[in-house]
Amino acid sequence: MVEMFMALEPWQQALTATLFTWCMTGLGAAFVFLTREVNERFLDIMLGFAGGVMIAASFWSLLSPAIENSQGHFIGEWFPAAVGFLLGGFFIYGFDKMIPHTHRNAPDDRTEGIGAGNRRRSTLLVFSLTLHNIPEGMAIGIAFGAIAANADPATLAAGAATLALGIGIQNIPEGMAVSMPLRGDGMSRTKSFFFGWMSAIVEPMAAMVGVLAVSLVAPVLPYALSLAAGAMIFVVVEEVIPSTQKNGHSDIAAMSLMIGFTLMMILDVALG
Repeated sequence: MVEMFMALEPWQQALTATLFTWCMTGLGAAFVFLTREVNERFLDIMLGFAGGVMIAASFWSLLSPAIENSQGHFIGEWFPAAVGFLLGGFFIYGFDKMIPHTHRNAPDDRTEGIGAGNRRRSTLLVFSLTLHNIPEGMAIGIAFGAIAANADPATLAAGAATLALGIGIQNIPEGMAVSMPLRGDGMSRTKSFFFGWMSAIVEPMAAMVGVLAVSLVAPVLPYALSLAAGAMIFVVVEEVIPSTQKNGHSDIAAMSLMIGFTLMMILDVALG
């Protein structure tokens, strides 16, 4: 199985990896069939864990390789990583202002994006997590796209696969974070599961954009890697962490974040 995967083209590897992460979102969304009500404490713990995984992945799987691929830059090896990181934050900020959405635990009248006030809360919740899945898909696509643009494909493939595994793990609580609140708002279990799962359908699409861009224009690789990192950090700071701090579970959510960070760090150092 591993040999078959390694024999694929980078874009095929990225597509396969993001189909895996999409299915992991579905696994998380399926928790809605196992419970009758939303357990906010459990959700806060799981989202804290997801935030820790995303932070660790942003450094070890994206920023660190970006710096390594910038050796000999005429300004400094830090320059592509710094520029790309900031651009990634502004990139998601722009989407955040355009796409109508709301955040978990936000008041009903607190919505964001163009035309948000005219949409149902359930729709806005789905759009919120869909927005967050864009940088995750991009990160995986860029990581696999780097294989075609680098002389050390085996090492990069291991790192990209580790990144996909980490994002897949943290997609489980993200799927729960959509389906369970939808169920709490009165939607049927089947519809809650469906929309929770579909919130991550953008990951394979974003991955194709990332892998093709890097494969075609190799010099942008350090910028692209750090852009994905900046986008993921923006999501963690703007949404994931704040959503875990409003129900009185801030301490355990913070500890869960540290566990998620540690797990992703171990995966990346040991396997990548």
